[in-house]
Amino acid sequence: MSTSDHPNFDLVHQPWLRVRNIDGRSEELGILRALGLAHQLAVLSGDVPTQTFALTRMLLAVLHGALAGPPDDNTWKKLWGAEQLPVDVIAAYLGTHRERFDLFHAETPFMQVAGLHTASGATTGTPTLIADVPNNRKFFTTRLGVDYSLTYAEAARWLVHCQAFDISGIKTGAVGDARVKGGRGYPIGVGWGGLLGGVLLEGTTLKETLLLNLMAGDFIEFPRDPQLDRPVWEREPVTAAEEVPGGRPVVGPVDLYTWQSRRVRLIPEAGRVRDAMICNGEKLTPQNMHRAEPHTAWRRSEPQEKKLGLSLVYMPRVHDPDRAIWRGLQSLLPGVASRQKGDAAPALSPGIMDWLGHLVIEEMIPEDHAVRVHAIGMAYGPQDSTTSDIVDDVVGLRAVLASQDAVDLAGVAVSCAAAAEVAGRTVGNLAGDLAAAAGGDGAGRRNRAMESVFAELDSPFRRWLAGLRGDSDTVAVQVEWHKTARTLVTAAADDLLSRIPPACWEGREVRGHQLTAAHAAARFRRDLSQALPFAYAEKAAPT
Repeated sequence: MSTSDHPNFDLVHQPWLRVRNIDGRSEELGILRALGLAHQLAVLSGDVPTQTFALTRMLLAVLHGALAGPPDDNTWKKLWGAEQLPVDVIAAYLGTHRERFDLFHAETPFMQVAGLHTASGATTGTPTLIADVPNNRKFFTTRLGVDYSLTYAEAARWLVHCQAFDISGIKTGAVGDARVKGGRGYPIGVGWGGLLGGVLLEGTTLKETLLLNLMAGDFIEFPRDPQLDRPVWEREPVTAAEEVPGGRPVVGPVDLYTWQSRRVRLIPEAGRVRDAMICNGEKLTPQNMHRAEPHTAWRRSEPQEKKLGLSLVYMPRVHDPDRAIWRGLQSLLPGVASRQKGDAAPALSPGIMDWLGHLVIEEMIPEDHAVRVHAIGMAYGPQDSTTSDIVDDVVGLRAVLASQDAVDLAGVAVSCAAAAEVAGRTVGNLAGDLAAAAGGDGAGRRNRAMESVFAELDSPFRRWLAGLRGDSDTVAVQVEWHKTARTLVTAAADDLLSRIPPACWEGREVRGHQLTAAHAAARFRRDLSQALPFAYAEKAAPT
């Protein structure tokens, strides 16, 4: 083939990763430069948050490969203390695998299959690479113009995203894939990242972010052999077929960071990517992957245990697009949802949070080091064949909250989040009762009132949580939050009571009992005092 059929786009050096500098400026960099300047960069960013998740994991795979681990805590600590990442070591590693980072290499194009084709010659098109949210609201594809073409940099970013978050559904059937029937590749599920409630740790620089997520090879919760647990560019190039008929086993976290959920071929023309093929790749199911996947929380699933005939099954805990991350705080903190409480625990924290706690316990980072917990996930439509929403939420906290030595403090954080949840419901119940007393349907008003009060509680709780430190007085901080929440929730209730129609005071019979505004207000005050007991002077202090 001519060189025009295989243009060169070297991802090691050509700019394609979107980053933001500490001063706020955005630019695109190649892999080597992004890692070499990571100490001067604020964040890696993507066209959508899920792209950031996939690209960050790709860079983690590069670092794991380049650093042969890192093998142990001592090596990690030296990396943390150094001004910048070891660029010479990284450059040598990338040089060894340079052909595998060529986006259009004739034999081993990056994360693709050379020569991928269908019996009919049909292709898929570039819009299928792009995760427009919600589905068919073509924000990104409209921006690209009528021909839907992509720059090489855009195509590379969406390629990595496609491997992690592609929708399910019938795919183009590739020649050489034994699973294809009648020219079709039947659904194997969404990309691996789409099955997760993604959780990344973020620091003040990209260097910190990468190292906070870079688990040492001897970390007891995720021990890995770098000779076996390798990224895709260190493995034999894949073909259109499954690597192992029926699916190959996962080796470890780095294997998952670059898992090839799809077989893809980008089709360049005249300096842009104008077409593509996306076919089924490696199928992977999420049951009991908690020892290999560190970037999600897990829940025990009795239905799955019955279905599979197993005594224990953990499933990823996906994010709820309608719920702020702090409202599910109990699933994030190892002191509450702990891997160290035994394999029969009802919930497991993300492995990366256990790693953060390990860093604190081993005094590798200060216990009051500020960390952002970034929740990222994709929500899908019916049969997972469309995209419906993207979860993108960040909560700041001190590293000590992830430590097993700070169980009491973590318990206070979770207890206060739960108290806020119950307090918010009291306002919803009040709104519902007032609507019912006036003769209307309370369900809609209840939900709207709760949404409003949770929005009011959101910023104050985040500030309170970020202020918790290792030496915080657990009694004082509980009282502080309960009083803050009481003020906000009471104001919301007063607003509701100030706008009720006269019919509410007269009330009506509801489920065999008279319901008036006075009854509703009394119920609210009673329930709020139970939800936030330490906000009331007459209540005893917590123990």
